[in-house]
Amino acid sequence: MKTVNIHEAKTALSALIAAAEAGEEVVISRANKPVVKLVPVGLPKQEKRTFGLHKDTPFYVAPDFDAPLTDEFWLGRERT
Repeated sequence: MKTVNIHEAKTALSALIAAAEAGEEVVISRANKPVVKLVPVGLPKQEKRTFGLHKDTPFYVAPDFDAPLTDEFWLGRERT
């Protein structure tokens, strides 16, 4: 967590915004008391989802996965 006073925040605003976008918590203080926290509007850059995240994770598909559903299912009269 990065804590800066208001004067320092004024002079280094661009760098503080970049730090907040990167996921760092930035707190701005007045008289050594925290008053504001900078946070990114969207997800931090390193937390965006990527395709293929679980590509090596095995999963199971039932043999009848694509079998047609019965009329009882569609009519709401499934056997319990």
